[in-house]
Amino acid sequence: MKNNSTIISHAAQILMPFIIIFGLYIVIGGADSVGGGFQGGAVLSAVFMLRYLINPERSIRTKILQQTEKLLMAAVILLALYFLGSEMNMGEKLGDIWMVILNLIIALKVCCGLSIIFFRYVFYEGR
Repeated sequence: MKNNSTIISHAAQILMPFIIIFGLYIVIGGADSVGGGFQGGAVLSAVFMLRYLINPERSIRTKILQQTEKLLMAAVILLALYFLGSEMNMGEKLGDIWMVILNLIIALKVCCGLSIIFFRYVFYEGR
């Protein structure tokens, strides 16, 4: 039995691409200003939450989110170790690219982590 409002459902579907764009804007802008990986990842996780609220019957594979989060954490550690061993004497352009890549990896990791927390609460604690 579906008791979702069609107006809310359509409005949320329209908002999802804008939330993704805003989250990516925060991630990319975090290389030069306040914000970055954690804040952008928190905004991006709202898309997963909205998707569940629109259509709770669709299956969410938390195992894939958990594996992706572990892989991204390993990537952050390996990249940090790689650049710790080098001199970190890169130019301004390369430094900006490095910060955007690192912010993006952290954002995806935070997005996975917060989504897992949300779904664990919904599936296990909410019953």
